[in-house]
Amino acid sequence: MSIPFPQFPLLLLLITSICVLDCHGFSIKEATVNDIQLAFKSNTLTSRQLVELYIKEIQTHNPLLNAVIEVNPDVLNQADKADYERRNSGSRLLGALHGIPILLKDNIATKDKLNTTAGSFALLKSVVPRDAGVVRRLRKSGALILGKASLSEWSNFRGTGIPSGWCGRGGQGKNPYVLSATPCGSSSGSSISVAANLVAVSLGTETDGSILCPAGSNSVVGFKPTVGLTSRAGVIPISPRQDSVGPITRTVSDAVYVLDAIVGFDANDAVATSTAAKFIPRGGYSQFLKKDGLQGKRLGIVNEYYADFPTESLFNLFMGHLEKLRQAGAILVENLEIDNLQLIYGQSGEQSAMSSEFKQSLNIYLKDLMSSPVRSLADVIAFNTNNPSLEKTDVYNQNLLVDAEKTAGTEAERSGDLLNMEILDNEGFKSLMIKNDLDAVVAPGYALSTPLAIGGHPGIIVPAGYGDDGMPIGICFGGLRGSEPKLIEIAYGFEQITLVRKPPTLTTLVSDI
Repeated sequence: MSIPFPQFPLLLLLITSICVLDCHGFSIKEATVNDIQLAFKSNTLTSRQLVELYIKEIQTHNPLLNAVIEVNPDVLNQADKADYERRNSGSRLLGALHGIPILLKDNIATKDKLNTTAGSFALLKSVVPRDAGVVRRLRKSGALILGKASLSEWSNFRGTGIPSGWCGRGGQGKNPYVLSATPCGSSSGSSISVAANLVAVSLGTETDGSILCPAGSNSVVGFKPTVGLTSRAGVIPISPRQDSVGPITRTVSDAVYVLDAIVGFDANDAVATSTAAKFIPRGGYSQFLKKDGLQGKRLGIVNEYYADFPTESLFNLFMGHLEKLRQAGAILVENLEIDNLQLIYGQSGEQSAMSSEFKQSLNIYLKDLMSSPVRSLADVIAFNTNNPSLEKTDVYNQNLLVDAEKTAGTEAERSGDLLNMEILDNEGFKSLMIKNDLDAVVAPGYALSTPLAIGGHPGIIVPAGYGDDGMPIGICFGGLRGSEPKLIEIAYGFEQITLVRKPPTLTTLVSDI
């Protein structure tokens, strides 16, 4: 795989790296946003040096991990601008993300030299009309767009039987902890990159599990916000009713800094963002990073999520975590059941509704492009059929795309499914939360993703430990729409009493300088 890295003299890079190595003590390994900002403030590090370090790590490790599709050829210019602004800021306060590189999942549009393709060659060289809403906010915050992360192609909506983390343009993404294990998807590259210290923070998207699963599987923090809290304008869609853009980071605090930067109203996603804007607290979300955030929180324990662990050690791990939550002041409300849980997972109508929504919303997205090799879902299917060597249609099918094309793509067609999901949400997760006066439900891994997805509810997953084979697993906290402040307090409180995350142990995976 060829990655169009920025062109700059290798000798200059080596000299710069040596100077930083000899003169400073900053370590890129596990560096948080706060660490980086402190290094900026103390003149230990510049944004240019940080970008060069991340590019070096990507060049070294991406051939193995397949986590990054493209690096922004203009990112060094962005870094120089950030360094200039910092030197000349005077008493003006700069934001938490100012000068911080960020990777974007390759379904998030950028109006620059980067492609936006959902991992498919079908959209290579297409031209978007504008930055995605979240990208516009990131640029305003001073963040640097480092590049595009790989993903499960078409956000895992191309075909069944395709391995998570695979896309035509990026190849097969690899879990840095267990290379033979799944990185999960669809925000696989965003999670792999952060886990392996190729970047500190990234953005992913979730329709159902696409942030929570890869974040948990790669020992990072994944935050899926309430639908509409972050704009989806300029994001290659699956289901506007369920799609959500959220941070993937190594710490809860970093996730919150990113969330603060990207939330808010967007006229290009007006209905969803105006509805969710009422949930945004005055003063932002970082005020809820409280070490005692677990005190008095009512956490629901749903029996079914704890009934079948693959190993006794994982069962014991989670029982230990539940006890730690209790010791930290949380009130565990145990022996709960979500009504109609099996219907929620198997007979909700979610898949058929998404097929119809995908056809309608993708066709709208494609027609809005300034130029594109494809202008409809039918064109995408034809491209894949006619380019089997590029899209591996001789190996992996595209039945989900084909099934979506067969739908009418209308609101009337899916109205029955939407009503059914609303009823299941009201009688299931929402009812459980209200009747038991819960602040959140706690579950291992991404088991909560579907109940959260069909109701547009938020969830955050935090590293919880590792299996006997070294495979990471996360613990997820899910709540009702708009409950991000409580979820942040709970997740941050849990993180601070456990601190279980450790970096991958692949040799020479990261460099210290």
